[in-house]
Amino acid sequence: MDDVRALGIDVGSATVKVVAVEGDGHIVWHALEATEARIEDQVARMLASVPGWGVGRRPALVATGYGRKLVGQARRSVTEITCHARGVYRSLGHGGTLVDIGGQDSKVIRLGAAGEVLDFAMNDKCAAGTGRFLENTARRLGVDLERLGEVCLAAQDEVAITSTCTVFAESEIVSLLAHGVGVEPILKGVHRSLIRRIVAMVRSVGLSSPLMLSGGVVRNAAIPALLEQETGQRVVVPPQPQLMGAYGAALSALEAERTAG
Repeated sequence: MDDVRALGIDVGSATVKVVAVEGDGHIVWHALEATEARIEDQVARMLASVPGWGVGRRPALVATGYGRKLVGQARRSVTEITCHARGVYRSLGHGGTLVDIGGQDSKVIRLGAAGEVLDFAMNDKCAAGTGRFLENTARRLGVDLERLGEVCLAAQDEVAITSTCTVFAESEIVSLLAHGVGVEPILKGVHRSLIRRIVAMVRSVGLSSPLMLSGGVVRNAAIPALLEQETGQRVVVPPQPQLMGAYGAALSALEAERTAG
């Protein structure tokens, strides 16, 4: 594929994403895999699958994500804040407040009209506001991860999950199950608890409409639905939301290549 001009790789705690862009910044190829233990080997294998990689001049590569420092092939590394902002702005063409709920952290980024980062908040200290909390809950409740949103939204009742720590919240879930509370109301309470943590972060940076979502959590339909309920704001999702970090990294690589050229 001769039109690959730049690459971005997002090494997240749950998945690794690679995006290739052509000269005008449009995505022409991508790959996504679950993150493996030997990240350096996985990155090398994924890059080897990029059309044209290793043949002649390699496309410029920028890395982002929590494992970005492990990508020795990258020209440089860029923070997730910058890359998600850039990818979402290029995809949607406007500013607003961006929410990204990752596997081990959550980010809220307020973007200006030109896509600049005006403010941000990041939770990387407690898993209760992250995708990992939902994964652990799904395992505990015996619900397939892909069905979490469906089961949550189908619930007629809801119980409050009051613990602010994921360890205590899991203990609370076990106690509720022992007292005969059903899976559906517990699951809805868990989602509500997570969303309220996110909304608190949104308010800390200031809500600029519209609200936008990126990341793999968008596959869970309950996340945008409850976020709209809690804020009263419409939630906008870019195309291919799980690729936004890698896309922003690829756009940074393309810009660096143009500057160098």
